[in-house]
Amino acid sequence: MILMHRALNIVFPLATLILLLIILPPYLVFKLLSYIKRSIFSENVAGKVVLITGASSGIGEDLAYEYAARGARLALVARREDRLRAVADKACNLGSPNVFQVRADISKVEDCKRIIDETLNHFGQLDHLVNNAGISQAEYFEDCTEVSDLTHIMDINFWGSIFCSRFAIPHLRRSKGKIVVISSVAPWSLTPKLSVYNASKAALISFYGTLRVEIGSHIGITIVMPGLIDTEMTSPPSLAKVLSTI
Repeated sequence: MILMHRALNIVFPLATLILLLIILPPYLVFKLLSYIKRSIFSENVAGKVVLITGASSGIGEDLAYEYAARGARLALVARREDRLRAVADKACNLGSPNVFQVRADISKVEDCKRIIDETLNHFGQLDHLVNNAGISQAEYFEDCTEVSDLTHIMDINFWGSIFCSRFAIPHLRRSKGKIVVISSVAPWSLTPKLSVYNASKAALISFYGTLRVEIGSHIGITIVMPGLIDTEMTSPPSLAKVLSTI
């Protein structure tokens, strides 16, 4: 019995090493080729279902038009129903075969779940989730008298994205879909009056970087970190509010 244990202690590690040497190199080559293929060849999104939060203006609106021009079916989410309707109409004119509108507030967990459920009920599938919705900040941290103002930024910019992703992941696994996250270069700019906003964007980068490792190749995750973009949040009045007294 002792001899058998000794033999197994020698043979088992050796067999494991041999199997790794045989299996690991082809696997790594396959992963590398898959990455190169994804990097070089753009995805054909015609007919695919793309859900975009914060689609009534800014980056979300422009992404809706880009996806529409490529023939994607769209689920557009925002709080401003009238503005969302205008974006949906233009997306249809640009080539989207089906545009579904959902009025929702992603700072509420129940709305995040409803967004995914209604999209699935309407289209029967989900291929891309674009977590874009976000709000800014325009005051020094110590000048904020209402804690709810700070938590609201995190609820929309961070938790809204996280909850939408959580409810969408089972469906994205089935479609081998993608999560696109709109973060920012702001965490590295250290701009005064944007402390909580910057923290929310940094949290997105950290969370989705980790989630990418957890999920592996089952769902693609793209973290977008744009600089200063011409949107409502960067309009002259908004910028003036941030820059004043700095």
